[in-house]
Amino acid sequence: MENDTFNSLTLRLEGLNVWKSYFYPAFIFLLLSYIFIMLMNVGIAAVILLDKSLHQPMYLLFCNLPLNDLLGNSILLPRLLLDMLRPRSELFISYYECVVQAFTTHMSGTTAHTVLMIMAFDRYVAICYPLQYNMIMTNKMVMKLTASAWGVALVLVGILLGLTLRLNRCRTLITNPYCDNASLFKLSCESVLINNIYGLTFTVVLFTGSIGSMVITYTKITVVCLTSNSKSLNSKALKTCSTHLVVYLIMLISGMCIIVLHRFPQYSDYRKLSAILFLIVPGSLNPIIYGMQSAEIGKALSKLFPSKQVMP
Repeated sequence: MENDTFNSLTLRLEGLNVWKSYFYPAFIFLLLSYIFIMLMNVGIAAVILLDKSLHQPMYLLFCNLPLNDLLGNSILLPRLLLDMLRPRSELFISYYECVVQAFTTHMSGTTAHTVLMIMAFDRYVAICYPLQYNMIMTNKMVMKLTASAWGVALVLVGILLGLTLRLNRCRTLITNPYCDNASLFKLSCESVLINNIYGLTFTVVLFTGSIGSMVITYTKITVVCLTSNSKSLNSKALKTCSTHLVVYLIMLISGMCIIVLHRFPQYSDYRKLSAILFLIVPGSLNPIIYGMQSAEIGKALSKLFPSKQVMP
């Protein structure tokens, strides 16, 4: 085994396989997507933080999603765009930058699940216990839920990456457009049984927890709506819960595609595409869906950007 390969601090990226005729459209699409994601998520987060009328538990909890999307996309997409402009022979990345990318990727994906779980709890309390809502969802409770969403993700991802960092590396090729945990532990020639067991447990616990919480909370919400004769309650539940479910399904389907395609090396190009869409699709759609569905956010935007009246 060559010394420059064993535990090398310089890794090679496989990059994207883009046909020459599609290179410029693909690059422009990614660039515009990145700009759109930055503007929309910064805008939504700023509106929620600056407008006191939006300092409600639902919007403060939702604010975690744009912040999470900003974190994930700002670390990965600029590097991906730069790599597209480089020749394949010059696609190198340092081991430490690769670890940061892997941590950001999994942290962003895990936090999306945990944030949507605490948002489901908020909707459950608001619809099933409306009279006690203000007593339960205090500012202290919002801070606890937010800290738990990020803290649980940090612990789970920290253990995931910690198990990978202990391995010696005998390869240098990252078979992905950016680094993730699976790409990193595939560089090792040692046994990765523990990594696979924890990775599978990590995935099962995360998906079971998030899907289970959605099923339980929305089942109870549905029961309350069916037994209630209040049209305003049913309308509120349908509006807020449908928005939350659409955002959750987008995130869930995007993540599942990557996990499934990682098990089929022959579909590596589709896996790369799904890995990029996992960043772009939720980050682009989340602020649009919540911004369009929320009358309160629309009012806040109209305050910041009032329309000019045309004088007769």
